[in-house]
Amino acid sequence: MRSAIAIRSSSTGLTSIAALALGPVGPRSPNALLTRSFVPLACLTLLFAGLLSASLAQAQSRRMRLPILVYHRFGARVTDSMTVRTAIFAGQLRFLKEHHITAVPLRGVVRYFLGQAPPPPPNSIVITADDGHVSVFSDMLPLVKQYKIPVTLFIYPSAISNASYAMTWEELAKLKATGLFDVQSHTFWHPNFRIEKQRRSPADYRRFVREQLVKSKGRLEHKLGGKVDMLAWPFGIYDDELIGLARECGYLAGFSIVRRPATSRDNVMALPRYLMTEADQGRAFERIVEGESLEPQPQLENMR
Repeated sequence: MRSAIAIRSSSTGLTSIAALALGPVGPRSPNALLTRSFVPLACLTLLFAGLLSASLAQAQSRRMRLPILVYHRFGARVTDSMTVRTAIFAGQLRFLKEHHITAVPLRGVVRYFLGQAPPPPPNSIVITADDGHVSVFSDMLPLVKQYKIPVTLFIYPSAISNASYAMTWEELAKLKATGLFDVQSHTFWHPNFRIEKQRRSPADYRRFVREQLVKSKGRLEHKLGGKVDMLAWPFGIYDDELIGLARECGYLAGFSIVRRPATSRDNVMALPRYLMTEADQGRAFERIVEGESLEPQPQLENMR
């Protein structure tokens, strides 16, 4: 009777193990007492292992320092503080590949921070680009396709097909059609909320903020399809009032430009990103990838 008891037991798997390990376990068998002792011991062992695994997962979550990078524009030469030479960007992507650092979709990271998905793999990084500059289509796209990395674009729709420096809606659609680009909101026309709050009445300011958030979300969803529920704060400016309004307008996550890695302790409506400049090459780029906090901030002129 090696397995008969095991089949009838409520602790089927554990009793089967006991029966196989201890031999016959009939009612008068000397192994019966050992079997009865083995089952609760095994249960405690499995319980302890489960608690240890959960504890290790929580510790890994606390230790996770995920770099989120934000670029603005690219070119053969540096024309302002927000330009990264295309050759430098290509070298950064090559570095990631050679060092087995995985670029992961921002959407999955947000779901993790919201408790809806497992953590990203070790040695992960996220790449984003703000504003919708035409060089994202001309310079960034070929490299993204070459290295097959996911990118999230934060766009303010008022510039698209209007401003000379910006992409067209057709170009944005082509980016999204690659399956490598997600398009999210950067408000409707990239206002400085600090200035707007000073010059408007409280009621008018809140109306203005809602308009910026709702109009951007609606235009992007209408033009490109998909769900727009992530927001890059213009100039990295946010506060509790803005976060509350963004949540009311249907946003699940927001992003700043503080040069440090994102962790599970951060407010998901104000996750930090490394503002990338031409200076972030060589050892400086390695420090970002390693998740070091870098201060002070670069100068923020010419962010539009």
